[in-house]
Amino acid sequence: MTIFQELKRRGLIAQTSHGKEIEELLDGVGTKQAVPVKFYIGFDATADSLHIGGLLQLITMRRLQQAGHYPIALLGTATTLIGDPTGKDDIRQMLTPETIAHNCECFKEQMGRIIDMTPGKAEFVKNGDWFMDIKYLEFLRDVGRHFSVNKMLTAECFKSRLEKGLSFLEFNYMLLQSYDFLHLYRTKGVKLQLGGNDQWSNILSGADLVRRVEQGEAYAMTFTLLLTSDGKKMGKTEKGAIWLDKNKCSVYDFFQYFRNIDDSDVINVMKLMTFIPIEEIEQTESDLLSKSDDYAAKINAAKELLAYELTKIVHGEEEAIKARDAAKAVFVGGGNNENMPTITVDSREVSLLDLLIQAGLCKSKREARTAVEQGAVSVDREKVTDVNATIEISDFVILQKGKKSFVKVVKS
Repeated sequence: MTIFQELKRRGLIAQTSHGKEIEELLDGVGTKQAVPVKFYIGFDATADSLHIGGLLQLITMRRLQQAGHYPIALLGTATTLIGDPTGKDDIRQMLTPETIAHNCECFKEQMGRIIDMTPGKAEFVKNGDWFMDIKYLEFLRDVGRHFSVNKMLTAECFKSRLEKGLSFLEFNYMLLQSYDFLHLYRTKGVKLQLGGNDQWSNILSGADLVRRVEQGEAYAMTFTLLLTSDGKKMGKTEKGAIWLDKNKCSVYDFFQYFRNIDDSDVINVMKLMTFIPIEEIEQTESDLLSKSDDYAAKINAAKELLAYELTKIVHGEEEAIKARDAAKAVFVGGGNNENMPTITVDSREVSLLDLLIQAGLCKSKREARTAVEQGAVSVDREKVTDVNATIEISDFVILQKGKKSFVKVVKS
């Protein structure tokens, strides 16, 4: 099975500008024998960590790298100053160059855990390195003349913003992203830009610019977005986004997010984001569709495997084992609870409501009171419904809210 066939079989490919040509390019067919193919994905540094939507792109880069191709991670030190309007109801927060530079360094550390960034196998580039020296009038004459405003306004990234207001600053974003492709084509021989399907208009315009200006081979391909079965973006929880930085999202919470996803999403995420052989995933899918008497055991095993594999990719095997053991300590009474999310308290006796807030399981006493009254709170697996309860901690207790949120509370 070729790499292009595997991408299709996993359901990763959303759109292509030239499907046959891209397949031949990636599979090294005929006159397009060009392995490794240089390709790139752009990442705007809008935060100091990537999240699981970006993780899908990194895993795809690694998949292509393992097939012999050459990934380039473009860090948007210039484009982040402008802000991509795609999927946003309002203009993005303006970030300083210093903040963007810091965020990029965080990205590089996270990317380096997933992609082999050894010189000669992959590289980072920053578009600020070429945009900061560009003269605006020359840019308008050389690049802007190839863009039709009428056509740009039909792009999904702009259409959704027209009613609420689209700034001229953001309107430039498509030109800048397109020029990235032209620059990388000229300086590094890049022929293919990849990205999430919400970036289709921007990516396609880059390939079109290369073809117009250089009459060269330039291709666009987008990947399926990481969505739940009901069409919502995956990666949001009560605690916030699922970040790749363990200081923003603990390894345990990362593991638990995938351990607890909906049954209907398990196989899709396995196909899109893991390196489990596709044949094995399809067999698991077939077993689950049969709805046999042991369905519950099979779906739980699949969820645990998914959570373990993704945690291993992002945080390493040792951390993945710890998170799995901590989860078992909570749910089945085995494993090692030392790796569970933990807080320390000074007092031997603590109000249950205060403890829920201290542990980060509730944001206010009102929320804590409601959770207790509704029977959603347990201490050491025993449900507590008294809002005035005081919890005695001689060594430690396991505090639980709902089915998925646990914290180990330790007496200092």
